[in-house]
Amino acid sequence: MKIGIVSTGIYLPEDYITGEQIALLADLPVPVVEEKMGIKKKYVPGRNDHTCEMGIFAAKRALDKAGIDPLEIDLVIYIGEEHKEYPLWTAGIKLQEEIGARNAWAFDVALRCGTTVMALKVAKSLMIADPDIETVLLAGGYRNVDFIDYQNPRTRFMYNLGAGGGAVLLKKNHSENIVLDTKLITDGSFSEDVVVVAGGTKNPITKEAIEQRKNRLDVLDPEGMKARLEQKSMANFLRVIREAVRKSGFKEKDISYLAILHMKRSAHEYVLRELGLSEEQSIYLEDYGHIGQIDQILSLELALNEGKVKDGDLVVLVSAGIGYAWGATAIKWGKG
Repeated sequence: MKIGIVSTGIYLPEDYITGEQIALLADLPVPVVEEKMGIKKKYVPGRNDHTCEMGIFAAKRALDKAGIDPLEIDLVIYIGEEHKEYPLWTAGIKLQEEIGARNAWAFDVALRCGTTVMALKVAKSLMIADPDIETVLLAGGYRNVDFIDYQNPRTRFMYNLGAGGGAVLLKKNHSENIVLDTKLITDGSFSEDVVVVAGGTKNPITKEAIEQRKNRLDVLDPEGMKARLEQKSMANFLRVIREAVRKSGFKEKDISYLAILHMKRSAHEYVLRELGLSEEQSIYLEDYGHIGQIDQILSLELALNEGKVKDGDLVVLVSAGIGYAWGATAIKWGKG
C-alpha cells in the first residue's frame, strides 16, 4: 500500500531578528553568530503568532495547494510544540475545528524536534492498519524561542530557535511522493540534560523562579552533556539516515536531497561530507533559524521552489531533538 504526500504548507511570521541583533543580545562577536552558529536571520513570533494558530495557517495553505475539501480529512495529528496557547490542551482538536475537518478525529504527538519524522511513521502505520483512514493531516506550530535566555551561555547552541508553522497532507493510494521507511533512535541518558526547570510539578512557577530565570531553557550538566553527545550525536544522525534509506530498499549513494534541520554550520557540512553529498543537495537554513520539527517541511518546500527536488529523487528528512532523539524518513519524490 502506498502512502503519498499530496501537499505541504509553511507559515513564517513577519517578524524576525538578525544575527547582528543576536550577537548584541548575547554579547558575542557577529562572525561567531553568523558564521559559526550559522544564523543570518531567524523568524520570531509576532503578537498573534500563537503556536497552534501558526499550524492552522500552514494547514490551510497545504489544503489550498491540494484543492482538498477539509471534510475529506479522516485524521488530524498535531505536530507542534507543547508550548502553546494553553498548558493543558489538545491543540489538534482546535486545529481540526478551525480548518473545518469535522469528519476527522485528532490527537497530539510530541518528540521535540523529531516530531514530524515520528508523526510520519505514526500516520503511515495508522493508515495501513485502519481501512477507514484515507487522508491524514499533520500540522502544528513552534515558538520555543520564547524560552531562550541570550545571557545564558549554557544554552548557546539553542540561540537559533525561531518560530513558524508547518503542515503535511497524506493520502492512501496516492501514487506520488511516496513515504517510505523511517528510522528512529532515542537515548534516555540525555532526558534531563535540557529542561525548563520551573513550571512543572517538580518546581512550580513562582515569582522567585521567574526572577531567577528558571522559566527559560537551561542545560543542567553542560560539560557532561557535551562529552556524552560528542560520542553519540553525529554517529546516530548518520545512522538514522542510512537505516531509513536501507529499509526503503535504496543505497546511500541514491540520496538526491537531504532535508536537514538547522544546526551549526560545521555539523551541517560534516553530515553532507560523510554522505558524499554536495552543498546543492541540501539547503542550509541560515536565513530562517531552527523552527524545531518544522525545519524538514520548510527545507522540502524551499528545495521544490528552487528546483533542487525533481521527479524520481530520493529525499530524506532528518531530525535530532533534545531528549535525545534522532530520526529520518525516506521519500521517493514524484510519481511512483
